[in-house]
Amino acid sequence: MTVAEPAAVRRVDPARVHALIVGIERYEAGPAWDLPGPARDAVAFHRLLRAAGVPEDRLHLHLAPLPPYVPEVPHERADRATLRRALVTGLPAAQGEVLWVWWGGHGVLDRSGRLRLFCEDAGTADKAAVDLDSALERYASDAVPSFAEQLWLVDACETFEEALGFREQLPPDPLPVGRRNLAHRQTVLRAAGRGRAAANDPVRATGLFSDVLLALLAEHAAGLPAPPDPEELFPAVRARIAALREAGRTLQYPEIRLRSPERTETLPPAGPAAGERPASPLQRAVTALLAYPLMADPTERQTVIGALDPRVTATLPRHTKARTDAAGILTGLARRGPQALWELYDAVVSVDDDPDRAGELGAAIEEFAASGGRPRGRG
Repeated sequence: MTVAEPAAVRRVDPARVHALIVGIERYEAGPAWDLPGPARDAVAFHRLLRAAGVPEDRLHLHLAPLPPYVPEVPHERADRATLRRALVTGLPAAQGEVLWVWWGGHGVLDRSGRLRLFCEDAGTADKAAVDLDSALERYASDAVPSFAEQLWLVDACETFEEALGFREQLPPDPLPVGRRNLAHRQTVLRAAGRGRAAANDPVRATGLFSDVLLALLAEHAAGLPAPPDPEELFPAVRARIAALREAGRTLQYPEIRLRSPERTETLPPAGPAAGERPASPLQRAVTALLAYPLMADPTERQTVIGALDPRVTATLPRHTKARTDAAGILTGLARRGPQALWELYDAVVSVDDDPDRAGELGAAIEEFAASGGRPRGRG
């Protein structure tokens, strides 16, 4: 007995599909920003659309791979000028029905609440980035006459800009936007949720969100290259990320935004599922601290603690187990007030200034300090 193809599966001419696929692992800022995974995830997504019949010249692949990974597919650079040109003049000139956008790399929520996606030439002095919200506005206007259906998939952190302690505030940098119309159906699926980091697995070299998405899209392979129903896809994404949260592997809460002629709606991150306790401020701070590899090593951990005021550290409870030690350090410092917690933050990021880990640790300390006293900003 054969099973009939589900009626919900619709067909799209692969030649009428385009995709902007970005994966950035290496940045001009240097090794502290290295992020093994996004280029490999981008190539895996490229492979899915090629298998679905999308012609190679419709797949616009931009990579900044981290050695020793060498992609076996042709690709362009992922610097700001190249990506801006693709978004402003390249894709809008193309003819097509469906647009997929896949972006993996570092990101930050700026002070006006806009998600900035860093490009490969982002450095310490010039944090070159693409304003995602501005790009979405452009692609929902008459500046882009094609692509009535769009699915944007973004695996990037949304930690607050002020939590990263940048020396200078990110300047506005919008893309040009045309006249708004009702010609586009736009779905945006974001990995992290406001103020949170998107977890990356450096051992497997993949983003947790990207890994979940790639697996779900592979399950929908029969329907590709047409985008799956977002209201079927999103609950599955949310459920799998919830399982990772419960396992202590991430603190992120994905969200989806739907914009079409019929509706404009943001489906917020789900609250805790039945039986799932929300992480306490202490739990979040401990998890953010242990995200630093150095905290797993007793000697390196002691180096960090040794940078603090000895009058404070002499009274801290210590333990050989990393998680117990981290909890004791945090609670002991909290009794001294928020300033002591921020001194710990400064000591940690002076040894490892990874921006995603720093953003999550800053946000977690902010929340933890606020739960036991007056919060303090990190502008």
